[in-house]
Amino acid sequence: MTRVLVVEDDSQLVRALVINLQARQYGVDAAPDGATALRLAAARQPDVVLLDLGLPDMDGTDVIRALRGWTRVPILVLSARQASDEKVVALDVGADDYITKPFSMDELLARLRAAVRRTEAAPLAPETTLVKTDDFTIDLLAKKVHRDGRDVRLTPTEWHLLEILATNPGRLITQKHLLREVWGVSQSNKTNYLRVYMAQLRRKMETDPAHPRYLVTEPGMGYRFEG
Repeated sequence: MTRVLVVEDDSQLVRALVINLQARQYGVDAAPDGATALRLAAARQPDVVLLDLGLPDMDGTDVIRALRGWTRVPILVLSARQASDEKVVALDVGADDYITKPFSMDELLARLRAAVRRTEAAPLAPETTLVKTDDFTIDLLAKKVHRDGRDVRLTPTEWHLLEILATNPGRLITQKHLLREVWGVSQSNKTNYLRVYMAQLRRKMETDPAHPRYLVTEPGMGYRFEG
């Protein structure tokens, strides 16, 4: 059974979520604040977290940071905050998706299923778990990048983008595909997200970020990883 942790202080919304999730055979735990959420996450080991940002004891982004200190469990933010900079902050600190309130239950459930599918993806074959270039090495199993003898610190979002590209070397991955996979269906036209994160990846991985050798842009179409 897939277990979901709902972190939300609106009791009516919690009740609606619990009813809908349990009706679809999900196990559900609910936390009204950040501290309870962190305790339950450690004790119950959920498969997915649904997280409101406006919690009574701490900001939801602090909950994301705390969770990302020890787990890669998918985190879907549910928030009334609509400003793009707030969405980017939540995604940058480790959220996997961002759903703006009010939302349709069908869309939420579809996003949740997509998050579960990504975590249940088949493990990589041994021969594809290490990607080596002249400048860095990507360890897909350990989820680490080594450059100049040191680990490169990537955010979960940066890693997710890199993982998609590196596991499809030489293949053009469209902007829409990357946006859907990393940020969800509703963000599939937010190409500014991609530009920001690809620029960050290049700064961390390319010798000359202005003239990338590995993380290549195909103008108007998408991106390609050249190993």
